[in-house]
Amino acid sequence: MNKIAAIFAIPELRTKILLTILFLAIYRIGYSIPMPYVDQREMNKPLAAGGLGAVLQYVSMFSGGDLSHATLFGLGIMPYISASIIFQLLGSVYPPLEKLQKEGESGRKKINEYTRYATVAICLFQAWWYVSYIMNPGGLNWGLYSDRSSDGTDYNSLYYLLTMTLTMTAGTIFLMWLGEQIDEYGIGNGISLIIMGGIVARIPAATGSLFFEGGSFKWSVFTLGGASGQDISFEKLVVLVCLFVAVVVAVVAITKAQRRIPTQSAKHVRGRRVFGGTRQFLPLKLNQAGVMPVIFASSLLVLPTILFAALAGATEAGWAAWFREVFERQGYIWNLLFISLIFVFCYFWTAIIFNPKDVANNLKDYGSFIPGYRPGKRTAEYLERVMVRITYVGAAFLALIAVVPTVISSTMDVNPTVASFYGGTGLLIVISVALDLVQKINSHLVMRNYPGLTED
Repeated sequence: MNKIAAIFAIPELRTKILLTILFLAIYRIGYSIPMPYVDQREMNKPLAAGGLGAVLQYVSMFSGGDLSHATLFGLGIMPYISASIIFQLLGSVYPPLEKLQKEGESGRKKINEYTRYATVAICLFQAWWYVSYIMNPGGLNWGLYSDRSSDGTDYNSLYYLLTMTLTMTAGTIFLMWLGEQIDEYGIGNGISLIIMGGIVARIPAATGSLFFEGGSFKWSVFTLGGASGQDISFEKLVVLVCLFVAVVVAVVAITKAQRRIPTQSAKHVRGRRVFGGTRQFLPLKLNQAGVMPVIFASSLLVLPTILFAALAGATEAGWAAWFREVFERQGYIWNLLFISLIFVFCYFWTAIIFNPKDVANNLKDYGSFIPGYRPGKRTAEYLERVMVRITYVGAAFLALIAVVPTVISSTMDVNPTVASFYGGTGLLIVISVALDLVQKINSHLVMRNYPGLTED
């Protein structure tokens, strides 16, 4: 309690935390504002049947939105993440963008401006597709309303399509602005906190579905092997609890794990005094990319799902329907693609945020070296070799955690929504963001000579 009191005893830190809470509260309010002209009960009927609706609910967990209910923030922050992915990829192959990345703060601001413009374009397309889908969820024929309402209003009009599309686009742009305000005036990464808030807000409902159904308590949780279907028996509940504890411990261990490379500074003799010669360590995080590869992979896998669903509905082609079933079912092929993308983005993101050549040059400039390796090129090659190896371990861990819910859901017949919260990517995101938040709070406390939250 003394440590918590110390947080609010620092005026600057207290203001940052309160502003962050305020921004997140605004996000949750907008999350619950329904879209105009949409009957939520009628819209939920086709989504509850599974298929593409199940995929949309899965994606909503990583976007900070809610595609199962047409709300102001229905698209969430995923369009901004998609735009960021595009510009990160282009920055590696397109020379003008690569030049902007090397210009420092001015180049970063320019790239952020381009990212915002791309976000608007992606929002317009995704919102238009989503509105068209909820207008005719069965056929997915990209059309407008085909009938009239009970009061005689003709919804087969471009006005209603544009109104809802622009409303959802404005909601996502506001959400992007909200994340930037958290970055500037609050504490923590704004986009990550919004995603974390969306996941945490779903945990009570997922927990309730374990024990309650239709307002009545599931007594099957006290029986051994007596449950049927997706009801939770006692042994299933024990497995889920153990899985939850194991994932929490593993995520914390992997997130904090480091590969410490010994370094030594050169000795300098000035008169009778000797400077330097001390041994230190260069810490390299095992999971350098954090949780971003999982978010990137999830967002990219949505595109083929939507594409094949649209093709199957428009052309009735057998191959398109087969691919649609593959991606909607999230079976073996989907998991294989998911794991592959996680590995690709782990190496890609690590290559962006960690440059062995720059680190080697910095060690050389400060008069330090790695014992056994010459400063410069040999040191850079050694650091690159080490990063390739430890990134493989970190990517394998992320991939393992990401596919755990699918395995548990298929082998134990557990609701995929429940499994995803208590043993998968959702839990990974929450823990990673929470650890990052605690670290930033600790930096403020230590800077003002207060003990950190994780110190004894």
